[in-house]
Amino acid sequence: MTAVLLGLSAGLAWGLADFVAGLKSRRLTVVVVLLVSQPTGLVVIAAVVLLSGEPPPEARFLIYAAVASAAGIAGLAAFYRGLAVGAMAVIAPISATAAVIPVAVGVASGERPSALQGLGIALALLGVALASRESGEAAERGGRVAAGVGLALLAAIGIGTFLAVMDRASEGGALWATLASRTTGVTMLVAAALALRPTLTMEGRDLRGLVAVGVLDVAANTLFAIATTQGLVSVVAVLATLYPLTTIVLARLVLGERVGRLQELGGAGALGGVVLMTVGG
Repeated sequence: MTAVLLGLSAGLAWGLADFVAGLKSRRLTVVVVLLVSQPTGLVVIAAVVLLSGEPPPEARFLIYAAVASAAGIAGLAAFYRGLAVGAMAVIAPISATAAVIPVAVGVASGERPSALQGLGIALALLGVALASRESGEAAERGGRVAAGVGLALLAAIGIGTFLAVMDRASEGGALWATLASRTTGVTMLVAAALALRPTLTMEGRDLRGLVAVGVLDVAANTLFAIATTQGLVSVVAVLATLYPLTTIVLARLVLGERVGRLQELGGAGALGGVVLMTVGG
């Protein structure tokens, strides 16, 4: 039950962070969004690790975290850009198919979810697949493939790889895994900023929003890392990647994005999958 709650909390925090980051990516470049939000999270997790007094793990766990970060930053960059050019209610669910990668890795390594949990995983994945389809009117205007779908698929690969490798990194300690991952990511972003030299001028509200994104994102990463030490990664990853439900609801309430019947059905299916994974543990 602890792993389930942590996984769901990670998904909620990611969903909130992604919605705000998606909005800011429509006003600012993706590099700027990441360059402000990621260091904020680094400061937070560094302070937590310092206060915890937890000793650093073996070097191999830090290497796992660095590899996870490289994949995660690439996935986030594609995801935020996708949210900027496409409908959030479409891009977010497609990116959630990232769960396929850690699920496959977990099963291949010998994890065996219960029958109910297996059904819940399948139902949740089917739900996010249905939620990714355009509504009838949108399909008529722009075709069946929504804008930003390619970016969403790239995001799924990057985020899925991050989730799978972070599971290994967390075996040496969830807090240190998050710190090492965030340190690597910030280093990559600084290098990108030096090469691209983006304009960093922004309004105060943008800065506050990106700081919030950084705090929420690092909180989600930490919750996920802890959850993988408490339960099956194949289950925790699916719960965490239900973050599109939060993004879709906020896009509807704040931006007035329309959600089609299939997307509503997909959201219901995803929630049903959560219930099955919870009661089947």
